[in-house]
Amino acid sequence: MFTKFRNRLSGVQMIALGFFLLILGGALLLMLPCSTRTGENTGFITALFTATSATCVTGLILADTFTHWTLFGQLVILALIQVGGLGFITISVVISLALHKKIGLKARGQLKDSVNALQLGGIVKLTKHILKGTLIFEGIGAVILAARFIPKMGISTGIYYGIFHSISAFCNAGFDLMGRYAPYSSFTAYAGDWIVNLTLISLILIGGLGFIVWENIYVHKLNFRRYSLHSKMVLSATIVLVIGGAALFYILENGNVLAGMSIPDKIICSLFSSVTPRTAGFNTVDTGALTDAGKFLTVILMFIGGCPGSTAGGVKVTTVFVLLLSLRSTLTRTKGCNIFGRRLESDAVSKASTVFFLNLSLGIAAALIICGLQGFTLADTLFEVTSAISTVGMTAGLTQKLNFVSKLIIIFLMYVGRVGSLSFALSFTDHKKTSHIMQPAEPINVG
Repeated sequence: MFTKFRNRLSGVQMIALGFFLLILGGALLLMLPCSTRTGENTGFITALFTATSATCVTGLILADTFTHWTLFGQLVILALIQVGGLGFITISVVISLALHKKIGLKARGQLKDSVNALQLGGIVKLTKHILKGTLIFEGIGAVILAARFIPKMGISTGIYYGIFHSISAFCNAGFDLMGRYAPYSSFTAYAGDWIVNLTLISLILIGGLGFIVWENIYVHKLNFRRYSLHSKMVLSATIVLVIGGAALFYILENGNVLAGMSIPDKIICSLFSSVTPRTAGFNTVDTGALTDAGKFLTVILMFIGGCPGSTAGGVKVTTVFVLLLSLRSTLTRTKGCNIFGRRLESDAVSKASTVFFLNLSLGIAAALIICGLQGFTLADTLFEVTSAISTVGMTAGLTQKLNFVSKLIIIFLMYVGRVGSLSFALSFTDHKKTSHIMQPAEPINVG
């Protein structure tokens, strides 16, 4: 009966249901007394919020990860981060491959949807590369971070911290154990540590580039001309956002949170603050103390997010790239959206517009509801909801102040952000038949 029900589900429905069940299972584990340092049961809403944040690789928390959760609870969170980052379908296929089971056509289709691959052919090979690349990158990151942590924390703790934060950074999750220095402090104690900062930045960027870009780089090495159009757009946009975001952050916060730092420290903090909103959630400066302009810049970076088929969230850089190309095409009165000697498919603009509008609408609606319920400032509330729906994990200090209804709203936004707003909407309509009869056209005035 379960097999029959599963076969009736489309790829996006399977992904949505799988994430829901994973979150629920994680919440139940986190409610166990052995998960908390006090030995008491954690309330369902706190456990659900934490499990959703971990599975959806967000990083918003109601309870400090170090001070509240035991080693068992932290390992549950870490497992949710790893499975949520790679996608549970990817993990299930990897297990099937390890058991030498044949991967059917339906499973391949679901895997294609899970990693946002452009084609079905070679999807199993791509999955193997994803697993291998993940192990390599997380392993290298863990070694470097452990080498930095061991002198301060000891061998066993330093190794554990290296592994935990390497996985959290690569999966763009934003969970940290730096509450050992001060609760909810993230990496502020390492603001001037270039090795820790550059390692985390590298892991965040690699995890946020997307598996398709990995494959292109793996196959074509540094021959940019042979990359696919998708990879060219992703890499170009990422470079612009990282450098441009860092420069703007430096200018906007030079006399505020960066005041009193040396120039090298200002540079690394600005670079970190440009990368982490897309969509890792760590911070090396006090996010709540940012200027209004600094917060607005961070909201923009969070809303854009990372790249399709990656561990990152947001509307994705390709969505914004496509909309900008469409704007250029309209203003220059050219037919089609052209870039790098190629023309985009006709439905690319409509998909990009839909994703952009859905995320924007959900964020604004959620912000207005939370403001109405609790009277927070609109700026800080927009910061919070954008962080949730873009699966970032940064906060201006509102997360611990949320009431029951506001927590449920943030949980919903994190879930939709990880599944994808378009995928979530399509999960309700995927099997519905629509009429292909076109109605008569009639002109209207626009703009």
